[in-house]
Amino acid sequence: MMLNDVRPAIGAKKRKKRVGCGESSGHGKTSGRGHKGQKARAGGSIRIGFEGGQMPLIRRIPKRGFNNKLFHVFYAPVNLSALQGIQQEVIDESLLRQIGVVKGKWDGIKILGKGEITQAYTFKVHAVSASAKEKIEKAGGKIELIKSTP
Repeated sequence: MMLNDVRPAIGAKKRKKRVGCGESSGHGKTSGRGHKGQKARAGGSIRIGFEGGQMPLIRRIPKRGFNNKLFHVFYAPVNLSALQGIQQEVIDESLLRQIGVVKGKWDGIKILGKGEITQAYTFKVHAVSASAKEKIEKAGGKIELIKSTP
């Protein structure tokens, strides 16, 4: 097959609907808009949810609840088990991203207590769980909490 033999699949190219081009075309006179009325006029589209002046459904039903997700802080969870064998003494976000423990967009880092830790590390993170704090201090490590900026 040569490049000049390539043709689009049947039905792949659809002709534009030409309206107002004579009665026999099937789209003449009113151009498929029917007779009179708001939808027949130019710019005669009505917004979504408009019910002709009647109180719209979205305003008729009661409003309930509240959420504060806009201000929620999403921490990247890091377990102590993931930190085994790290040679550096100071563990911060840049190091965790460099070794691939933390990936993606997060508001901060939270150290969780799953696993054991033997070496004394200094953690510069945004949050620490109670069990992780206990294990870190037991191993002789320190925790420096960073204030997270959402």
